[in-house]
Amino acid sequence: MAGVSYTDPVLEAAVASSLEQVEARLREAAETADPYVTEAAQHLLAAGGKRFRPMLVAVTSHFGDPNRRELIDAATVLELTHLATLYHDDVMDEASLRRGAVSANARWGNSLAILVGDYLFARAAEISAGLGTDAVRIQAQTFARLVQGQIAETVGPREADPVHHHLRVLADKTGSLIATCARFGAMFSGSPSSVVEAVTAYGETLGLAFQLSDDLLDISSDSTDSGKTPGTDLREGIATLPVLYALSSQDGDPAALRLRELLTSGPLIDDDLHAEALELLRDSSALKQARETVRGYAELARRQLQPLPDVAARRALESLCDVIADRTS
Repeated sequence: MAGVSYTDPVLEAAVASSLEQVEARLREAAETADPYVTEAAQHLLAAGGKRFRPMLVAVTSHFGDPNRRELIDAATVLELTHLATLYHDDVMDEASLRRGAVSANARWGNSLAILVGDYLFARAAEISAGLGTDAVRIQAQTFARLVQGQIAETVGPREADPVHHHLRVLADKTGSLIATCARFGAMFSGSPSSVVEAVTAYGETLGLAFQLSDDLLDISSDSTDSGKTPGTDLREGIATLPVLYALSSQDGDPAALRLRELLTSGPLIDDDLHAEALELLRDSSALKQARETVRGYAELARRQLQPLPDVAARRALESLCDVIADRTS
């Protein structure tokens, strides 16, 4: 999630410096006495990434004292947690690529990929222990929500409303960790509790909005801006928000009826049917409704920042709301 706008060069330089320190700490945390384990544990780390989560820790730390030594470890804990989930996700999704590189499961097999993910979770827990009992508790609660979201996604909505279920899954899987990033930045910088509460709420809403916008980009983009071939979710039968809106629509228009017929036929393996469904979805009222939903969450995130002082850090956080609104247009 690149595109943060910094109105203050001092803040921008400080965040860049923090990210350099986090990068070094991540490499250190993923290094072991066994070169083989080190290579596997640093595999996704070496593949890069936006480091959005450590960046959020760094920005929100500027509501307090951004020079506190605990902040680098706090950011490292959360990025390690995120990286660990990617190892597990790739096994569940049977992914062959991650961040443009061969996935760990494709290179070393599922068992090793799972164990490496477990190892990174353990390292995150070990580092969080040095931050105190509150950090351990919050990180554990965040991890529990993340796993709960993954379980809920795997099991499916059952009797729940599919749209509500989908939003709850994304809040748990994505929003919870981003919320904790914002929380740790404010908390470990010594910010007032009112600031900690505001940025935590903002982080969860922002995480939900970003994941939803990423799903829209998969449908609406003609490029690989989403990090994957457009329409990948549709081809694999993954029900993202526009699809759920289309399926719940009572629209009797022939195009809407045909779209629902295609969406209920299972994964769209056939190229012609996939292309037809993608085109219908792009022109549908369901996509427009999903865009409005995303913009609504982006604006909610912006409003959640209103109690904060009008400083460069707040403006940087507000710019992320603009990124989400722009990428869904």
